Amino acid sequence: MPLNPPALTIGIEEEYLLVDQASRDLAIEPPEAMLSECAAMLEGRVSPEFLRAQIEVGTHPRATVREARDDLADLRATVAKVSNDYGLAPIAASTHPFARWQEQQFVDKDRYQTLARDLQAVARRLLICGMHIHIGVEDDDLRIDLMNQMSYFLPHLLALTTSSPFWTGEDTGLKSYRLTVFDALPRTGLPDYYESYGEYQRVVAQLIQGGLMADATKLWWDLRPSARYPTLEMRIADVCTRLEDAAAVAALTQCIVSMLYRLRRSNQRWRAQRYGVKGELIDFGKGALVPFVDLLDELIELVAEDAERLDCVAEVAHTRQIAANGTSADRQCRAYAAAIDAGADQREALDAVVDLLISETVLGLE
Repeated sequence: MPLNPPALTIGIEEEYLLVDQASRDLAIEPPEAMLSECAAMLEGRVSPEFLRAQIEVGTHPRATVREARDDLADLRATVAKVSNDYGLAPIAASTHPFARWQEQQFVDKDRYQTLARDLQAVARRLLICGMHIHIGVEDDDLRIDLMNQMSYFLPHLLALTTSSPFWTGEDTGLKSYRLTVFDALPRTGLPDYYESYGEYQRVVAQLIQGGLMADATKLWWDLRPSARYPTLEMRIADVCTRLEDAAAVAALTQCIVSMLYRLRRSNQRWRAQRYGVKGELIDFGKGALVPFVDLLDELIELVAEDAERLDCVAEVAHTRQIAANGTSADRQCRAYAAAIDAGADQREALDAVVDLLISETVLGLE
């Protein structure tokens, strides 16, 4: 029996770091009134995260990426406005340039305290933020089938979102140091291959019964069936500092899922193989390193029909600008180098990076 076509609704979750506008350091103890005010204005679309210096927002499920983008703009603008009243500012970046994880405080919630107790130093180092994109796929077996195929495209999506080159004041040499920190957790990385939703459920039940996790939300894979919604949840991405970059990556994610379903419907499958990340990526079909921009062009061509149908051609095309001009991580490294060249010391250069992140987080919100 053929499966019903997925709705392909789109939802975007982002985590921000709250910084003190004067010191540029993290706000280790932001006022509780600030979060309460945000929550009242955003009606449940905002929540605390693992650390008190973090805040999470999430759009409503939307039919188009433009609707999701408008939601996200409202969320960013509201958090920025409220936090500004308290001398703070949100930054949409997956790490802070110089903050120390040893100084952070956990949110006083049972699940966060349990996580900190169970994972100890691994959890305490989680001074990182991510972007999660939910694509509506109601049929359970179809969701698993599309997850199996979509793993191939995760490096593309990561390469377009990198925003974590610095860690505790050091240039790590990586564009996404967040993954290095996050992958120390158990049950991370790529999901295994599953023949059906039933097989996936059996594995989840075994992990719960074995005492390895409390529920399916503790599967922290780069891509997973959401435990809360009938969606496929892409989790590999860093937070995009610029709103338009986030919308572009969300559009590309939606189009990839649409393309994979379209191929499946015509009895085709994507032959998925995993490769590296930024710069030159390995194309296993050609057996050679291929510039990322070439692979991106191929991907945009693959999803062209889907982008047209989903009315997000412009948003998908914007990914070419990201590839050409660089991600947040590239701009952060350039800002740091420019400040050093102008005579700044290390801390002054890192402050310049924070200033860049503050301004770019609210860029284009009007």
